[in-house]
Amino acid sequence: MTQVTEHGGGVWSLRVPIPDNPLGHTLVHVVDTDRGPVLIDTGWDDPASWDELAAGLTALGTSVRDVHGVVITHHHPDHHGLSGRVREASGAWIAMHAADTAVVRRTRASEPGVWLDYLARKLAAVGAPEEHTAPLFAARGNGRMRTLPGLRSALPDREIVPGELLDLAGRRLRAVWTPGHTPGHVCLHLEEAHPAGLPGHGRLFSGDHLLPGISPHIGLYEDPDDDTVTDPLGDYLDSLERIGRLGVAEVLPAHQYAFADAAGRVRELLDHHEERLTGLLALLATPLTPWQLAERMEWNRPWERIPYGSRTIAVSEAEAHLRRLVKLGRAEPAAGTDPVAYVAV
Repeated sequence: MTQVTEHGGGVWSLRVPIPDNPLGHTLVHVVDTDRGPVLIDTGWDDPASWDELAAGLTALGTSVRDVHGVVITHHHPDHHGLSGRVREASGAWIAMHAADTAVVRRTRASEPGVWLDYLARKLAAVGAPEEHTAPLFAARGNGRMRTLPGLRSALPDREIVPGELLDLAGRRLRAVWTPGHTPGHVCLHLEEAHPAGLPGHGRLFSGDHLLPGISPHIGLYEDPDDDTVTDPLGDYLDSLERIGRLGVAEVLPAHQYAFADAAGRVRELLDHHEERLTGLLALLATPLTPWQLAERMEWNRPWERIPYGSRTIAVSEAEAHLRRLVKLGRAEPAAGTDPVAYVAV
């Protein structure tokens, strides 16, 4: 049965499934406006996901054809995947932050093998064993990369400008840039009184930035043509503090469930990452490559039980934490190491 949740004040959420993913579903939010419904995110590009999205809108007395606009919190396929199909069916506009639009544009323009080559080089440079990089070369040879999500994601029509109100007739929805999970992730602040009278300043559509029981993945911002050393974890921590200062009454995230006390959750996540950085410094008493560090970090299961693709994500997160430690002057590359190992200062 389609699962639709009413949040009051012309806002609903629809559970749109993510195939073969432990998260289970994306919460697509529907905001009523004077020009018709606007979606915040759309869900994964999959036939079953499309059917659930369409059924949810029908249950609300509307349809995909009536959608006026689509606001994307970030470019990941469980959020942006169905945007193009919604636009085809309705003529709706799609809005996204320029930094994530650049990711979509770059991905669409790239030959499939370019990403595989870059990823294989990157993994080798951080100390990944040959048995981990070999499947990437095999995938390049058989063309499997063409079937992966995100290669033909829809290009947006509008830019989400941080600090500005979006053009939603009859609503006050302000964009808050919250890089970290992706370079162009945005939260959306509904600057209207809470319909149930909860204390605080409006409601926040938080995407993946602020979730009630999950610490979102913070990996690297990948661009094969850019050698800039980014600091995604630093960006994320700064963004968390920005969100904590808003004083919202309720958070409507893209996964799990709605919750209050955004400031308390922000403090939990800030403490979590500080504890994790401290723990990594203890591991770095001996020089370790990013891959070796990832093997020793605490995850939700032992390293030997982490699937292949998730290991690639884990080592990206390990490297993001290393970059933060280096920027803080708490770790540095160990001289003469290849692949480069890092050691606590």
